[in-house]
Amino acid sequence: MSKRVYKALLFDLDGTLINTNELIIDTFLHVLGEKFPGKYDREAVIPFLGPSLEDTFSSVDSTQIDELTASYKAWNEKMHDEMVEGFEGVAETLHLLKEKGYKLAIVSTKRRVMIEKGLKIIQCQHLFDTIVGLEDVKNTKPDPESLELALQRLGIAKENALMIGDNYHDIVGGQNALVDTAAVAWSIKGEDFLATFHPTYMLHHITDLLAIVEGQPV
Repeated sequence: MSKRVYKALLFDLDGTLINTNELIIDTFLHVLGEKFPGKYDREAVIPFLGPSLEDTFSSVDSTQIDELTASYKAWNEKMHDEMVEGFEGVAETLHLLKEKGYKLAIVSTKRRVMIEKGLKIIQCQHLFDTIVGLEDVKNTKPDPESLELALQRLGIAKENALMIGDNYHDIVGGQNALVDTAAVAWSIKGEDFLATFHPTYMLHHITDLLAIVEGQPV
């Protein structure tokens, strides 16, 4: 357990605070099914959850990145509000953390418009002191740029921040930025997968954060 004192909590969004897993999987299956019939199934697209669309589609077909990205955005935005919901206890925990005086930030590989749509669903958009999205950086997680920008905006030192996420790029991004990290066991990638990246903490429920920031064992 880390002995650092936390003043800021940096959150990934998808798969961490809101359950967008089925939306993202369905979007990839829809888009890739049109372009590459029969090539991709559910298991094949699960690794695409987390990285930026540019990174993902460059590995699929580097000649169609823009076209695939446009198709993805259109379908995803159309189906978003119908398929997305918050994970149990998230909204309540975020409100408690805010009341206790912690700085809160979103650090995501998504566009800001989609980040705001997600936060609106759980009615927490007003709780965050800053949002760092795709448009704000040249290099997305696991590069430390987005985390460092969030810390700069918050005026918080890296020693006083904790990055919370559901994927390897959140944990490795945090480590690259020299901040402590917390992986969420409800990740679609699975607790065992995330444990291989050695996060500082493993959250089994979002309320575990309340103990962590108070310096209590989880």
